Amino acid sequence: MSFQNPVFIPGPTNIPESLRKACDMPTIDHRSPLFGQILHPARKAVQQILKSTSAEVFIFPASGTGGWETALTNTLSAGDTVLVARNGMFSHRWIDMCERFGLDVIIVDVAWGNGIPADRYEEILTKDTAHRIKAVLATHNETATGVKSDIAAVRRAMDAAKHPALLMVDGVSSIASMDFRFDEWGVDVAVTGSQKGFMLPAGLAIVGFSQKAMEATKTAGLFRTFFDVHDMMKGYANNAYPYTPAVGLMNGLNEACRMLQAEGLENVFARHIRIAEGVRAAVDAWGLKLCAETPDVYSDTVSAIRTPEGFNASDIVSHAATTYGVAFGTGLGDVAGKVFRIGHLGSLTDVMALSGIATAEMCMVDLGLDIKLGSGVAAAQDYYRQGSNIAQKVAAE
Repeated sequence: MSFQNPVFIPGPTNIPESLRKACDMPTIDHRSPLFGQILHPARKAVQQILKSTSAEVFIFPASGTGGWETALTNTLSAGDTVLVARNGMFSHRWIDMCERFGLDVIIVDVAWGNGIPADRYEEILTKDTAHRIKAVLATHNETATGVKSDIAAVRRAMDAAKHPALLMVDGVSSIASMDFRFDEWGVDVAVTGSQKGFMLPAGLAIVGFSQKAMEATKTAGLFRTFFDVHDMMKGYANNAYPYTPAVGLMNGLNEACRMLQAEGLENVFARHIRIAEGVRAAVDAWGLKLCAETPDVYSDTVSAIRTPEGFNASDIVSHAATTYGVAFGTGLGDVAGKVFRIGHLGSLTDVMALSGIATAEMCMVDLGLDIKLGSGVAAAQDYYRQGSNIAQKVAAE
């Protein structure tokens, strides 16, 4: 693998030089007012990225998985019922966590490649007249399959059923890259991490809680220590943490939010749409299909690309790494060996994306697939030459 080439995995993503420098800072007293000058602006900036005016933002030294644990343990009790769709590896892992905590999990199994069936959620919630279901879990962007789900539709389903459950959303591979509307969609807990749209190293679990979720923390019975939001709130009030924070990453988070806001969130989303459309144009030119079944669920941060029957898609990933020094994502779970993934999120440009498309194309030709060298690159080039206005229009809708 080469340190000179950009990565095309769906996280961790490429780190801009300014963010590397922001994370590289002298040691400070993390219990001093000086740390507060890093902490409080970071929380406020994340709130803005979430498109919220009231979410309580918690930043833990952990990964997105720690964010899931924060969401569950601070709002639920053993034996509580949750509703969740399993449509990919990461929704599956969240389900596994729920079960380990002794929650009663109603699972809606969905064929991998499809989004969350909001209509099925509505049916189940409508029948739950006793309101046993305490939380609805939704993975906004399923990183394993390149599938996005309609969170606004999930909220409409909950409202139509007149159900008071909390709405918890995994936005790990969507927030700061794809449009996310915490307040408008009535999200109660949003989970993300530092290593994807925020373009930082892994190490921060970033979680937003609504006031309704904060109320639920008062009666939650699941055990928690490291991820206790009340302990964190007490620390925040004193410019501190209940333990040692990742100060450099927090400083980097401030800079990342400044970069995103300077570009403009809608421009960030438009850029991701444009780059994703170029990748999809290349896939079509290769004569291949995405794992995502329909255009309405195509992810703008990662494309999972199906290879022909009998071909091991993981060979593309290993060949790219050993021959060209470039990283792509392998297939996971039910689609292991059936897809390879091109991550196109975070610090990425059209020109960088073209290098990834070209490398994938070379690998497939090297490995004997019936791909015309240059076909995908040309298709993406055609799109990038005229696609900017289209992406901006889509993002504004």
